[in-house]
Amino acid sequence: MKHDKEPIHPLVEEWVRLETRRQFLRSGANALGMAALSALGGEAFAASPQPPSGKRKGVVVPGALPKLHFAPKAKHVIYLHMVGGPPQMDLYDYKPEMVKMYDKDLPESIRNGQRLTTMTSGQARFPIAPSKFAFKQHGKSGMWVSELLPNTAKMVDDMCFIRSMHTEAINHEPAITYMQTGNQVTGRPCLGAWTSYGLGSMNSDLPTFVVLVAQPSNTDQVQAISARLWQSGYLPGEHAACSFRAAGDPILYINNPPGVNTGVRRQTLDGLKALNQLNFKTVGDEETHTRIAQYELAFRMQASVPELTDLKNEPASTYELYGEAAKKPGSFAHTALTARRMVERGVRFIQVYLNNWDTHANVAGRLPSQCKDIDQACAGLIQDLKNRGLFEETLIIWGGEFGRTIYSQGGLTKENYGRDHHPRCFTMWMAGGGSKPGTIYGETDDFSYNIVKDPCDVHDFHATVLHLLGIDHERFTYKYQGLDQKLTGVEPAKVIKELMA
Repeated sequence: MKHDKEPIHPLVEEWVRLETRRQFLRSGANALGMAALSALGGEAFAASPQPPSGKRKGVVVPGALPKLHFAPKAKHVIYLHMVGGPPQMDLYDYKPEMVKMYDKDLPESIRNGQRLTTMTSGQARFPIAPSKFAFKQHGKSGMWVSELLPNTAKMVDDMCFIRSMHTEAINHEPAITYMQTGNQVTGRPCLGAWTSYGLGSMNSDLPTFVVLVAQPSNTDQVQAISARLWQSGYLPGEHAACSFRAAGDPILYINNPPGVNTGVRRQTLDGLKALNQLNFKTVGDEETHTRIAQYELAFRMQASVPELTDLKNEPASTYELYGEAAKKPGSFAHTALTARRMVERGVRFIQVYLNNWDTHANVAGRLPSQCKDIDQACAGLIQDLKNRGLFEETLIIWGGEFGRTIYSQGGLTKENYGRDHHPRCFTMWMAGGGSKPGTIYGETDDFSYNIVKDPCDVHDFHATVLHLLGIDHERFTYKYQGLDQKLTGVEPAKVIKELMA
């Protein structure tokens, strides 16, 4: 009997069987699986989103949303995450009444049974520690800003402050995960991955979503952060962030090894692409397309990344904006400048992390250096984007994963104190990208402990950011495990219109 196809090796046949079974169990991708699952879950369950046609072709790569829900005000996002939780009452949430409460116990009526971390739950008392730093009002908005941020203070009328952020998490890992992904449990897509998935790329020669980890000048108490924070979760793998390094090659393994020229690399990639396409036809795993796309992107980045990261042609005026620290690779100022260059070249979402804000002790010794790292760079970034006509289409976000306590952790003196984690209230700010300039939203009590006006939780914040990008958070979903998954989860969330211009 003549066969139409070449016989398959038994080991390959077994691999295909197991791999296909895995795909069936994961996504119900074959007809029998879809029929059974549809019977269990209804027709809506079978309507799993498919990658849009032509998604990986051309210079501009469209996202999963063929048409945005609203006219977008922002095309790019630069998210500056301060890892560890900046103390809001030492930076932006001025509490002059606390001077009269120095070293007095925090009233139980204010704490009201709030859970504490194990770092202060055993303290005999909770002595109030007023900020030792002076505050002044600035701009037409009259925003109070600490003396530690003199350059940022000049920009307050371009910024939108949220003094009533709050979160459910009290420890770093779940709190950062919640702030980035909308869920305290790891494994969900982060805000950058959702943005990449929905909006697509504006320059196929560079990653759509990039992460930069800045090095603080003070490293007394850095927190562990990992790629789990910028993963794609259940979204296609291509929407995870590409991490740029501060030293050496910006991205590992994209350069040709010695003796391999561009022609050889192109021929090798063409062979790999053909093999991967054969694999996809056999198994049907959509992640195979991710591998093909990432190989091709890496090849294109061999030319685009060196040009992006080479700052030698930046004029002296650039460093007058960002400060001399911008010449030092890995500094926060350097990453802020690199973020601007990425926006110019069409990178959609840039996530910057700066560590060492976990001020359990020695606020007086550590906070000034942290603020020096960011102050001129943040102000310079805003001004630079304005000068280049990019400010209105670029949303800048600044903030941590929670706030700090008004009471001191450990010893208290007039000159120094510590502060523990505090999820009930903290301050964040936005600028550009359709956020409302000169706005001060929300209010806390005299102790910067509880919110007394206009609370904003993490899901409200995410819903607002998506809205500025032209996306309705309620209609932006991805079918996974039989559910329409959303960044904002299943609890009610609202867009805060007062934060938008």
